[in-house]
Amino acid sequence: MEKLKKIWRFLTAPEMLLYILFGILTTAVNILSFGLLRDVLQWQLLTANTLAWVLSVAFAFLTNKVFVFRSKSFAAKLVSFVGARLFSLAVDTAGMWLLVDVLTWNDWLAKVLMNVIVIVLNYVFSKLFIFKRPQ
Repeated sequence: MEKLKKIWRFLTAPEMLLYILFGILTTAVNILSFGLLRDVLQWQLLTANTLAWVLSVAFAFLTNKVFVFRSKSFAAKLVSFVGARLFSLAVDTAGMWLLVDVLTWNDWLAKVLMNVIVIVLNYVFSKLFIFKRPQ
């Protein structure tokens, strides 16, 4: 029971609630951009996925820096943020390729699953490395 309370406190802490809120909005930017590029403009899968990633990373950096982790510095954080997001882009792209091109999953089902995986990775990198508060 104590473990459940600890998990609940973690998930309902202001920082986590803001991360979840902006994560949802970042995911919306990613998915809506992907849908516009892929379904409406008929762009190639990986090109649409990459541009959707760029737009969502720009949105995520600004919201994470200003609202979630309240970081004061900019340049160093941006470099490490983009580096971590490039890693998550590689995971996202490899996952999309594997799920859609190899396993023939639906584009949208694959996109949602990969977004969940990417959100978890991005939180870990942001919390533990990028926006880590000095001790």
